[in-house]
Amino acid sequence: MIDPLFFSAFIMGLIGSGHCIAMCGGIASSLQLATDKNRPLQYSIAYNIGRAASYMLAGALVAGISSHVATQSHWFTLTLAFLSGLFMILVGLYIMRLGASLQWLESLGKTLLWQHLVKLNRFIMPINSLPKAMAYGALWGWLPCGLVYSALTWAMTSNTALDGALVMLFFALGTFPAMLSIGMGAQVLHKVLNHPWARIALGSVLIWYGIYLLIIATDKLLH
Repeated sequence: MIDPLFFSAFIMGLIGSGHCIAMCGGIASSLQLATDKNRPLQYSIAYNIGRAASYMLAGALVAGISSHVATQSHWFTLTLAFLSGLFMILVGLYIMRLGASLQWLESLGKTLLWQHLVKLNRFIMPINSLPKAMAYGALWGWLPCGLVYSALTWAMTSNTALDGALVMLFFALGTFPAMLSIGMGAQVLHKVLNHPWARIALGSVLIWYGIYLLIIATDKLLH
């Protein structure tokens, strides 16, 4: 049976796909134009596998560190659970575009990490092979993204580094349908997920789930 946390991570990725299209859609489209026109699907899959690999590495890192600290402090575990619910609400607001709830986090990631990593792009271009497409996806998997950072707060609640990596794998799988559709040139899903009413509906789901997580975390903190 699939761990509920893995399933929730998958749903979060699926619901947040509209944001993924906005953040990485241009990258996926440019990848299609810059590669072998006879194998667009293969290149798109390779790119997304690389992206998922970076997510899994990040998930393993944060889960490995947090699980070690959690063994020393029960309060730390409960705090992480509370943060997971809080970030879920922020993601919901972000998707609904009701405020720049996560832009500060993306700006922080850009300053601390991305401005250095993006320089590696020159070693990958031109993308003329599937391994390069995978490497390109792995690099852009570190693009500052509030949705990814929020998923990482879930990974941090995992008991082991492997579980943290699996949380991020399921999150990545949830984003695959939207990202692969872009790689194939389909725009229907893009329009649907970015429709105002769709954003409100999907964002509301995340907000209510975030509230549910906060209630559970608060109950544990009080008892």
